[in-house]
Amino acid sequence: MSSAEVRKIVKEKKIYYGADITIRMLKTGKVGEVFVASNCPERIKKDLRHFCGIANVKLNELEETNEELGGLCKKPFSVSVLCY
Repeated sequence: MSSAEVRKIVKEKKIYYGADITIRMLKTGKVGEVFVASNCPERIKKDLRHFCGIANVKLNELEETNEELGGLCKKPFSVSVLCY
């Protein structure tokens, strides 16, 4: 997925940031898609793969780092995981 596509999604959808809220949303079935930064810790990626598999939700592993993803989302902090 390209940077332009991520920017478009951030602009058009209600986005949730962070692994904890993403996992909580996956458990309740309120997630359309999950995005993970390239340098997200492997243990978090493993948990997200597990819960995305159960919820039948697409998990996108991006080429951008968490710093770059934070910039794409226009946030003053790094973003490792986001969902909508």
